[in-house]
Amino acid sequence: MSVVTVQLGQCGNQVGQELFDTIWTDNVPEGQRKTYCTSSRDRFFRRTAHGGLQARAVLIDMEPKVINQSMTKAAKSGRWKYGETSHFSQKQGSGNNWANGYHVLGPRHRDVVEELVRREVESCDVLAGFMPMMSVAGGTGSGVGTFVTQCLRDIYPGSFILNHLTWPYGTGEVIVQNYNSVLTLAHLYQLSDAILVHENDVVHKICSQLLNIKPISFSDINGVIAHQLGGVLQPALTPDSHGAYGGNPLGELVSALACHPEYKLLSVCTVPQMPTSSIAFSTFSWPALLKHLRQMLISNSKMEEGIDWQVSLPPAAGRVRGLTPGSFNVSLANLLVLRGKDVFSAETGGFADPSIYTSWLPSEEAFSLWKSPVPFNKYEKSATLVTNSQALLRPLDDMVRKAWNMFASRAYMHQYIKFGMSEEDFLDSFTSLEQVISSYSQLHS
Repeated sequence: MSVVTVQLGQCGNQVGQELFDTIWTDNVPEGQRKTYCTSSRDRFFRRTAHGGLQARAVLIDMEPKVINQSMTKAAKSGRWKYGETSHFSQKQGSGNNWANGYHVLGPRHRDVVEELVRREVESCDVLAGFMPMMSVAGGTGSGVGTFVTQCLRDIYPGSFILNHLTWPYGTGEVIVQNYNSVLTLAHLYQLSDAILVHENDVVHKICSQLLNIKPISFSDINGVIAHQLGGVLQPALTPDSHGAYGGNPLGELVSALACHPEYKLLSVCTVPQMPTSSIAFSTFSWPALLKHLRQMLISNSKMEEGIDWQVSLPPAAGRVRGLTPGSFNVSLANLLVLRGKDVFSAETGGFADPSIYTSWLPSEEAFSLWKSPVPFNKYEKSATLVTNSQALLRPLDDMVRKAWNMFASRAYMHQYIKFGMSEEDFLDSFTSLEQVISSYSQLHS
């Protein structure tokens, strides 16, 4: 089954290009990996008339520069390319304004965008669903991206939609980024089946502290995001796959993690992550990798360095309804994806511990495990954890608080009102996200 990726804005197009590059690199060489590689290529690429690989992607931006760069970079690699007519751009951006993207530019160009998507869908033997990729800080990724997601939901109501969002630096990239983020998340919560978030601050730390990259570029950050996404999206054997690669990656992901409409926020972490030059000289064991990853989950540590080993779980039997569980990270559901050597001997029972999960969902339903004996992206063994938990509660709460403080003083409101928004639209979005924050805060109940 095939995934149609919709790359939106500067960030979405750059991350998407890195993701396709990572997936292609992971598919070489074939050899005994032939079934795995065939499944991956069918999922993310299609064969051209000349036998080359073309990404199943639609590229959208209101400025042509980044799209041109992405298409040129892919074509020059000689590995794969984007479709010559699978993109749309204009000569003027969205001005970092969600309302301009959502209320003006999105509707203005709706027909051409829907036609591009329709062509990609018709090239799929079986459509698994859509993965819109976007930043929440600016105008095109957030505003146009939200509008396009709405169009996808309207036209393909039965298809899965997994939105991938890049969260801006907390120190600020755009003065109105918190407005744009609030409006994007509130709307996507009604449209998307699940929302997978990468925080720029976290990825920046991974580049600096784990990969020893100096100075750090957006390409470095996008490479880390692509690596983690590849660890989730590449083919794996699921409990229901009967020993065969394939299936619906988006549907299986949503079914495993987003079982309740009030809980759609997913975050991801991967072990190990280290400089490429160090991989060949490192030895990994499943017990060590999984011990670190489990503690990262419990303590809400986003990377191996600096794990808080002091955070521990209470006994499941001793949990009292209505009491705050302390400082550990409570999960609704977790998906663990293991890839590499001796994968079928890995002991993963620690992730099924009922104490990790909210009391109203049995741990046997809350924990899912996928495996692949094929090593991923040069690592002999690697583990990726996708979690629907309280991991994003604090950054979400901070973002809503900052946006509310601006709204309370009516800062920059005129820039949104002139593109058709009202104060009630903002209040509706705040109310929606306050409910999400409340729901995640009460996961222990």
